[in-house]
Amino acid sequence: MENSEQYLNWAREVLRIEAESLHEIAAELDGSFTRAADALLQCRGRVVIMGMGKSGHIGRKIAATMASTGTPAFFVHPAEAAHGDLGMIVDGDAVIAISNSGESDEIAAIIPALKRKHITLISITARPQSTMARHADIHITAAVSHEACPLGLAPTSSTTAVMALGDALAVVLLKAREFTPDDFALSHPAGSLGKRLLLRVADIMHGGEGLPAVVSGTLLKDAIVIMSEKGLGMLAVTDGTGRLKGVFTDGDLRRLFQQRDNFAGLTVDEIMHANPKTITADKLATEALKQMQQNHINGLLVVEEGGLVVGALNMHDLLKARIV
Repeated sequence: MENSEQYLNWAREVLRIEAESLHEIAAELDGSFTRAADALLQCRGRVVIMGMGKSGHIGRKIAATMASTGTPAFFVHPAEAAHGDLGMIVDGDAVIAISNSGESDEIAAIIPALKRKHITLISITARPQSTMARHADIHITAAVSHEACPLGLAPTSSTTAVMALGDALAVVLLKAREFTPDDFALSHPAGSLGKRLLLRVADIMHGGEGLPAVVSGTLLKDAIVIMSEKGLGMLAVTDGTGRLKGVFTDGDLRRLFQQRDNFAGLTVDEIMHANPKTITADKLATEALKQMQQNHINGLLVVEEGGLVVGALNMHDLLKARIV
């Protein structure tokens, strides 16, 4: 395209300006941010976020991020609040009001009603002397030098900065609450994300009749038949009590065919790998995937304490469960 290089230059300039704005916001963080974070952490109600126009769009995103990371939060449109939705805000809540100018008429109109409630009002504006800043219990300044919009009109750098500030609050609260992947999964039970976070090895392993295992001393020809029947490409070799001694894989079999022609009288003990990689049934399936990838293997044996083999799984099982 004739103008492609110009388009790229314009785009890079926007990204450069917005990146500089984030550095400005980071440098200006002070005690007001820590007070706001502490107030939100101590809040026994919900976090209610408000904003008009572009600030409203940013507020919705911040509310969604907080709600999914351990801080109960939702968005209330300021204009709708003045017509009944203010009843959604109750004593004990914390309200975050967002406005670049700090003079949003819709928010200013409901500040007296908000102040009559036992809530903590936090404002995020670019002007510390604005109406919203003066009436807030805590004010966080989010001012940028200039917008990425060359006209200086469309909110660009300023909205990026506030969104990042909201992410910073959400992550600080997440860390302060010691929020875990399991906690996160409770808010994301559907789809592949929920599966990745919630599914455990016990949920997808092959156990019982499906367990690919032979006892020590089994002839190779018999072991091959069992490995083929189980279809996992590996066999656990156990002692008489079911405790793991080693593993025999289809890769071992291919290499064996390359090395010798006569297999008469050969047992799995002579070609198995002792001390194979294992995992316990209570581990997350994502941990099984990580272990396979780190060790460049396609399967894992599942053992209980004491080395008792209870199951097996391979990469295909993880693919079928949409963990990969």
